[in-house]
Amino acid sequence: METIWIELALRLSSRSTCSRLKVGSVITDKNLEKVYSVGYNGGAKGQSNECESTKPGQCGHIHSEINALIKCSTPDKEKTLFVTTLPCNVCAKAIVNSGFIKVYYSKEWRDNSAFKIFKKANIKYEQI
Repeated sequence: METIWIELALRLSSRSTCSRLKVGSVITDKNLEKVYSVGYNGGAKGQSNECESTKPGQCGHIHSEINALIKCSTPDKEKTLFVTTLPCNVCAKAIVNSGFIKVYYSKEWRDNSAFKIFKKANIKYEQI
């Protein structure tokens, strides 16, 4: 199932309108049987989907993980995240506060501070 969910996240990333980095996310239960939510990075609903800047960290898009978290209404505190790129430190903190037990990611990101954040919160992580 891990392969299926990361492949879905990769497919979702193709919907992103970011010109620099397209990211997709899938939130599942801990048994990887239910999909709670999906997301990809892009502009706010009803607003421009064009990047505000090409400088790293300044495109103005909502991150994939945040979009998936906004749509996830389950009270489950043992969720699993599949994301195409290792989360930034702000997304990692939101993941900690939202009740996850594991994060699977496909590619590393320029800042790997998420590892430290996840380790401190006892959230397992694995590159697939």
